[in-house]
Amino acid sequence: MSGASGGGIAWRWCRFAELDIDQLYDLLALRSRVFVLEQGPYLDADGLDRRAWHLQGRDAGGTLQACLRAIEPGARYAEPSIGRVVTAPEVRGTGLGRALMREGLARCAAQWPGQPVRISAQARLERFYAELGFSAEGDAYLEDGIAHLQMVRGRRAAA
Repeated sequence: MSGASGGGIAWRWCRFAELDIDQLYDLLALRSRVFVLEQGPYLDADGLDRRAWHLQGRDAGGTLQACLRAIEPGARYAEPSIGRVVTAPEVRGTGLGRALMREGLARCAAQWPGQPVRISAQARLERFYAELGFSAEGDAYLEDGIAHLQMVRGRRAAA
């Protein structure tokens, strides 16, 4: 577990078992608020949280404003993967999503040095992830009724 502060957000990186009950509640509440209420019916509890590292960003008042999970290699994909990337609606447009991803990528690089990172990105966010170094692989597909793309960062495309 580790925490650092920057830009008014305190970051915490920990395994699922290290989340206390309040931190877990906050994480699930934020994810439900966005993934279930905003984006439609969605089963968030997919069984992968227990095999993931969780990055949480809290403001100075302790409110969870952003989170993501990084799943260990072999649990979902051959590579480590980042998913459940979410920022609170009231902080969108502030750059916190980009800061969250940069922090998550730095943590993945430290946790799994030299390994590429895979995401299943909402297709509408392809440019956002491309700006962070991800490249699309394959065609778009539907996941929970939303167009997604496989994207990878850190692996050169085959010639």
